[in-house]
Amino acid sequence: MKKFLFAAALAVSMPAVAVAQDASTATAPDGTPAFGIEPYVGVLGGWHQFDKDSEFGSPRGGRMDGALISGVAGVNIPLGPVFVGAEGNATKGFGDIDWEYGARGRIGARAGDSGMIYVSGGYQWVNGKRAYGDHSDWMYGVGVEVGPKDIGLGGITTNSGIRLRLQAETYDFDSIRPMAGVIAHF
Repeated sequence: MKKFLFAAALAVSMPAVAVAQDASTATAPDGTPAFGIEPYVGVLGGWHQFDKDSEFGSPRGGRMDGALISGVAGVNIPLGPVFVGAEGNATKGFGDIDWEYGARGRIGARAGDSGMIYVSGGYQWVNGKRAYGDHSDWMYGVGVEVGPKDIGLGGITTNSGIRLRLQAETYDFDSIRPMAGVIAHF
C-alpha cells in the first residue's frame, strides 16, 4: 500500500516539477521575472469620511472626516500574471482625524505592461480628535496601479519604477477612503 501511495504522490507531483522548471524562464506581462520579490514605498493623499452611524458616533451632530497624507511601504510577490503582497501605512490626518496606521494584505492581477489591479484587507487604527475617540477595525479596499508605459509615457522609467495608484477603501463598511498617489517599486 505504501508503494502505491508513493507512486501516486510522485505522479501527482510531476506536473508541478515541470511547471517549476518552466517558471524559471517565465516572465510577467511587463517583461520582468514572473517570480520574485518587489519592495515598494509611496506617498498618497486623499479623504476619509465616516458614516454618522459608525463607531465614532457624531458628538457634534456631524460625521467624522478629514484630509489624509499617507506613507506606505510594502512588498509584492509576483506569481506569473498574479501577485500577493503585504503593506503597511502611517497616515497623518487633518480635520477630525489625527493619525491612522495599519497593515493589510493584497492580492491581484498584473495588467498591461506595468499595471496592477488588486483587492486588499487588513487592520486599521484610527485616532480621532475634536471629541472623536480612537478605534480600530478591519479595512477593505480595491485599487489599481499604472506605470508610464500603460498611460503612453514609455521610456520615462524602468518597469519597476514609478507607478500611479488609485484606491478606495472602507473602514468596516462604515466609511469611504479614496486615495491617490505615487508608488516607487524597486
